[in-house]
Amino acid sequence: MIRQTTMVRLETQLDALETILARSTPETLTKRPPSGAWSAHEHLAHLARHHDIFLDRLHRVLAENTPSFARYRAEEDATWPSWAALPTVEAIARLKDLRARIIAQVSALSETTARRTGIHPLFGEQSIGEMLEFFLAHEGHHLYQLMLRLADARNAAPPAPSP
Repeated sequence: MIRQTTMVRLETQLDALETILARSTPETLTKRPPSGAWSAHEHLAHLARHHDIFLDRLHRVLAENTPSFARYRAEEDATWPSWAALPTVEAIARLKDLRARIIAQVSALSETTARRTGIHPLFGEQSIGEMLEFFLAHEGHHLYQLMLRLADARNAAPPAPSP
């Protein structure tokens, strides 16, 4: 079963992007922190890629009996560099398109079909509803990281003028 509140979050959680990105610039989007962690843009690209991965997993759960999934790690994904290299506007467009496809797929599931399961290496057997809960929690983490990166980039002291 997929809870109504899960569906509401699936349908609305990305609405936060409008507010999060309101004061961003190309510079703040691509600025990495001194630690070398991902930029805001890379978090957006990762969210888009993760949607692509999730949609593939959803299709597998619907087509196979309890498929097993490897843990997704961007640094082990051969296609990650091409996703990270997308222009920000393209990453956002893909993210929104993939989200619409996920919503359409999940909205069409019967209660019986929504109980189908896949096996995550850390969380074990999960129904589609449980997979969605993890997906949305993971997304929330990256939305928060995106906010932090943009705030850090905006608050970074400008370089000292050269003499």
